[in-house]
Amino acid sequence: MKIRISALLAGLLALGLSASAFADEVQVAVAANFTAPMKEIAADFEKATGDKVVLSFGSTGKFYAQIKNGAPFDVFLAADDKTPAKLEKENDVVPGSRFTYATGKLVLWSAKPGLVDDKGAVLKKGDFQHLAIADAKLAPYGAAAVQTMTKLGLYDTLQSKLVTGESIGQAYSFVLTGNADLGFVALSQVYAGGKIKSGSGWIVPADLHTPIRQDAVILTHGKDNKAAAALMQYLKSPPAQAVIRAFGYDL
Repeated sequence: MKIRISALLAGLLALGLSASAFADEVQVAVAANFTAPMKEIAADFEKATGDKVVLSFGSTGKFYAQIKNGAPFDVFLAADDKTPAKLEKENDVVPGSRFTYATGKLVLWSAKPGLVDDKGAVLKKGDFQHLAIADAKLAPYGAAAVQTMTKLGLYDTLQSKLVTGESIGQAYSFVLTGNADLGFVALSQVYAGGKIKSGSGWIVPADLHTPIRQDAVILTHGKDNKAAAALMQYLKSPPAQAVIRAFGYDL
């Protein structure tokens, strides 16, 4: 009996080593707005392939600087299409790998129920102390927020109330913790079950800012990484696209 059990354990160990030998690891830089859906997509991808996905979240502008300075990312999921296109022109991505994986939506949101009306009129009333946005120079959602306020003719009036986060994740945190009464955040951060899940919000009409097309690329560092190529294909699959839609993005 002991011999049989030992043989079985040896066999299982050999299978485990064999599986790990074929598994790859992919380092992915992900725009902060895509945190929740990417965690879910990565977990599903790992189950389906056995590969390991290591995720880093932050602002698109900060990731660009890190990539240019040699950060070992294999895949980059940006919050815009301009940054990946720029990296492509600079020969820092695998040719032909760039595609739009999602189109984001901006929302004016407060953790307080009833504070933000469904027309965004609260911006004109000014009945609040602090309005959070992401840094427009680093984060496309921050740029979209500035464009929205400018188009509404309110940017100059609201500047004194702005609290700026490095990324859309930090802007969301300001509002969630009450350090800002309301803020412009990504819809995906507050969306579930086909609606804004808590607090109050106004989904900003798309014509108030340039489209937030979010592109993904395989970076030069990941050109020979099979898991990088597989993850990019998985992002285009029906299961991944269902997750992306569930968080309020368009495809």
